[in-house]
Amino acid sequence: MNSLIKVIIADDHYIMLEGLKRIIEECPDMEVVGTALDGKEAIKIILGKKPDVAIVDISMPHYDGLEVVDMIKKHLPKLPILILTMHEEEQYVFRAIKIGAMGYITKKAVSTQLVDAIRKVHAGKRYLPEDVAEVIALKIAQGKNKSPIDLLSTRELQVLKRIALGQTNREIAEAYNLSVKTIDTYRQRILKKLKLRNNGYLPFCYFFKINLNLKCKKFSYTKITNIPLLI
Repeated sequence: MNSLIKVIIADDHYIMLEGLKRIIEECPDMEVVGTALDGKEAIKIILGKKPDVAIVDISMPHYDGLEVVDMIKKHLPKLPILILTMHEEEQYVFRAIKIGAMGYITKKAVSTQLVDAIRKVHAGKRYLPEDVAEVIALKIAQGKNKSPIDLLSTRELQVLKRIALGQTNREIAEAYNLSVKTIDTYRQRILKKLKLRNNGYLPFCYFFKINLNLKCKKFSYTKITNIPLLI
């Protein structure tokens, strides 16, 4: 008899966590050996229990999904990790795969895709929904034709996202265990890379590019409002 696929789930939403756990435990060839409600706990449990597959939510307190993947891969480079997210955020899809995630699924599709995704990455294969695979293929094909946001480091992108959500420098610093001065430095780097005039434009950049998934090749400013439009 084959051994069960041991799975660890990390998601900061308890109801979602329990739902994922129930789906997995209904499969005769799988078992959940641990769960975590934040990134810090996820790293501790995954490194401690060394599962066969880890499922990691992209947005969690303390350390987000990208940071968890990055840290885990340094210690367990062969561990298959599935990234879970509420939305198909292009920047995060590409970066998650780039740093070592083996698959990517949205929460709206877990009921139909989760089990197949776990089995596939456990077998050493990638799991990417067709629409997500197209995004990554396009990204690779574009090569040097990057949008301004592609120039941001992963940490800068994370800071930009939190700025867009209305968090202060202090709140962002506490989330990543960094100094307020360091976060302010990230803000200045982001402004410089995106060629923006001040912090007021940053939320527009994030929500236009990430949440609305608009293709962004350059910035322009309207003559009337001076709000940056991504085109």
